[in-house]
Amino acid sequence: MSAPILPGATIGILGSGQLGRMLAQSARRMGYRVHTLSPGADTPTGQIADHEVIADYDDLSAIEAFARAVDVVTFEFENVAFAATECAAQYAPVRPGGRVLHTTQNRLREKQALSDAGIPTAPYRAVHQADELAAAVAAIGTPAVLKTAGFGYDGKGQTRIEADTDLAQAWASIGGGPAVLEGFVDFAAELSVVAARGLDGQMSDFGVIENRHAQHILDVSIADMPLEPAQIALARSIAQAVMAHLDVVGVLCIEFFLTQQGELMVNELAPRPHNSGHLTIEACPSSQFDQQLRAVCGLPLGATQRQAPVAMVNLLGEHWQEHTPNWPAALDDPQVNLHLYGKAEPRNGRKMGHITAFGQDREDAARRALAARSALSNG
Repeated sequence: MSAPILPGATIGILGSGQLGRMLAQSARRMGYRVHTLSPGADTPTGQIADHEVIADYDDLSAIEAFARAVDVVTFEFENVAFAATECAAQYAPVRPGGRVLHTTQNRLREKQALSDAGIPTAPYRAVHQADELAAAVAAIGTPAVLKTAGFGYDGKGQTRIEADTDLAQAWASIGGGPAVLEGFVDFAAELSVVAARGLDGQMSDFGVIENRHAQHILDVSIADMPLEPAQIALARSIAQAVMAHLDVVGVLCIEFFLTQQGELMVNELAPRPHNSGHLTIEACPSSQFDQQLRAVCGLPLGATQRQAPVAMVNLLGEHWQEHTPNWPAALDDPQVNLHLYGKAEPRNGRKMGHITAFGQDREDAARRALAARSALSNG
């Protein structure tokens, strides 16, 4: 096994959004330096990094120079070109490896990897061109969901297929490129397991987190979803199996559907810290970002138990529309913590920050977090 990368070394982050910002905060706290690369300037990560490189992800000369200047490379979102990670790996360790990124940034490759590992998913068919869609619908049935194979998130790049849907119009609506048709899952709940795997194969996770969405965007996450012990054990074992199968070094989020019959199906994978894991910053001895840092540096993983019932709500750009949010009102509850991401322009649907709250129990924590967010409008 490689020697650990110790405090004082430099962490290179491909991507520069809020996930990179919070990873950089963990790294700076532990004595590491941080470099970030993305096409943007004055980014959420760049604002607190030691060095911000402004370059496209397909600029391999810039990627090479970036990797030469750091001790390990990781990434904070999936839409980094595979060629960039392959280039960087010639000069510094890339963790998770580029092959993990290559698999998870494309739904077809991801579904195939899950199938190969024996992991339950919704039934699916590959659709490479328009004239294959009708056969796929006949095989899967309706309702179904047509999704672009790559570069989709927060409900983008997908459309629902019903028995009377105009298939040509549906194909055009997602851009007319390679896609996957998935059988519609009548789910009772959505949940996630955020897990970490170290360089030595050690694994740890943050339990089962319940996720409630609005307009296809995560709205509320609540720790420790009350499932049957067997369901919790299965969700955690699936997370471990996926990480081992993909040979992940770092953090991976496994998003699940819980069906009306109580079965678990994997919906998507994210090979990085995840929105639903933000509540771990206050709630756990080692947050998801601490775990990412520890894992990619070859250090032992930290403790992940919850110190109190906790919930998180997202803050989207809509909260800035009427007036400046009333931060004092939101923070009037001493159990509330505020995180803002340093984004200059609020837009509808854009994640600008989040609120975390503790409570007497998980529903009380969710109530407090929602009340704090609602108080932002009390101008």
